[in-house]
Order: sequence, then C-alpha cells, then structure tokens
Amino acid sequence: MDIICIINIENNTQNNGSEFGHVVYVMGWVVFSLGIPVIFLAIYLLYFLISANHMAPIYVINLLISDLLQMTVVPAMLQGGCHYVVLLVYNFGLTASVGFMVCVALERYLLIAFPLWYRFRRNVKYSFIVSSIVWLFPFFESIILSLTSLKASLFLNAVLTLIPLPLLIFFLVGTQGALSDSISVPVLEKRRIIGTLALVLGIYCFFFLPRVIHDLLIAVRSPVKSHLWGILVMFSPLVDPLLYVFMRRGAKDILMACPCPCLDRLLPGEHNLTQTTTSVTNNPTSL
Repeated sequence: MDIICIINIENNTQNNGSEFGHVVYVMGWVVFSLGIPVIFLAIYLLYFLISANHMAPIYVINLLISDLLQMTVVPAMLQGGCHYVVLLVYNFGLTASVGFMVCVALERYLLIAFPLWYRFRRNVKYSFIVSSIVWLFPFFESIILSLTSLKASLFLNAVLTLIPLPLLIFFLVGTQGALSDSISVPVLEKRRIIGTLALVLGIYCFFFLPRVIHDLLIAVRSPVKSHLWGILVMFSPLVDPLLYVFMRRGAKDILMACPCPCLDRLLPGEHNLTQTTTSVTNNPTSL
C-alpha cells in the first residue's frame, strides 16, 4: 500500500464540524491558485537564464516541475479524491522534490569545493543523467513501499526522506568552509551561493522534516492528532521558486539592497565589506 501522505487533510476537509478542516481546505486552494502561476513564471524566467548566460539550472527547473506535479493533484485531494493514483502522483512529486533539492545543494558545493573537477564535468549530458536517476528513484520507491504494510511503508519512507538532511548540512558547512578560504570569489557571489544552500536547507527543515517526524511517530507509536505537517508540505511549492533569485546574475544587486543578518553570519567578512562600502560612500575623498 502506498504512503497516504495527506490522508489527514482529506479527513479534516470532509468533516463539516472541523474548523481546522475548513482552514486546510481554504489554504489548499490558495496554495493551488498561487502555486501554478508562480511555478510557471519561475520556469519561464529560468528558461531565459539558459540562453542569456549559457548556464542551464537543470536541477532547479526539475525541482519546479516536481512541484508542478504535486499541484496538479491538489484539487482532487481537496475534493476528497484521495485515490491510489492521486496519492501516488503526489508522493512521487514530493520525493522528486527532495531529490532535486539535494542536487541543487550538491552542485553549489562542487562548484566551490572542487572547482576544476566541476568545470570539467559540468555539462548538460551529466545533468540529464542525474536528473533521470532522481526521477526514477520515486518510481522504484513506490513499488517497494506498495509491497509493505502501511506502518512499515511510512517508516521506510520517513527514513529515506531523512537521509538528505545530513547531506544538506554537510554541503552548507563544507561550502562555507571552502568560501572562507577563497580569495578569488567575490563576497557578493559568496553570499549568493550560501544563500542558495541556506534556502534549500531551510525549505527542507521547515516543510519536509515535520512530515518525516509525523510519519515516524505514526509508524513506531500511534497516530498523531496534529496535522500541521500537511499544511507545511502544501506550502513548499510556493517557496521553491525563490531559488530563481539566487540563480540569476542580478541576484547580487538584490542581496546587497536587501541585507539579511542571518546570511551575513554565515559569511565571514561580509560585515566588513558592508562597513567598507558604507565608509567609501560617506567619504569619497578616501578613493
């Protein structure tokens, strides 16, 4: 039996006396109404990055496609149509999203930690091969989980979804360490790279990790009454398009105009750069 990822949303929605169910129902339609145009817009803009910079953010595009796949079945689930095929498509999109988040973080890490190797291996062919593997993984995972009981499949799916967490943390910490020793990468470019990794890790921890904990609790103990995890997972497709901001070259101007204290703490020397820029602006004679 497949993972019933949002069965609690269906139950709450069908319960006319449940105020929480009505909130989930309304928020689901809001996410669907906003998510579809936002995702299409992000894919459209990323397409122009390919022709403008000769750089194909293939993993980000695939991530958005997986989000779009989730969005296509949201109306059916909100209407109580949580059939096997609908849940299979939704879980397929969720698993693919996590996989491509890891790919985005890995690409940023290799860019800084192993620049020569990455420059030699970086081409569309390898990206498409990796993307194909990521798309195949949810397919085989669904087959394996369908052969197990509900609690066993929940536990196995939660464990598999938890594996990317240490990887995302390692990529962020490793990139931060490599950037601190690098003098050839501009500070604003460092901020853009760290911002991408921090955003990916944040999306995972805020939207996917609660779902993992929820499934683990059900698998090893008893059903959990709180269904907050369902709402958080639904919101993830709205946040993924923010990766476009860190993919475009103009992101450096945006990041300089909108400083983030949390991001500054991840970049040693950024505070000094800001102070220097302010000093030069206020004292042009120092030039």
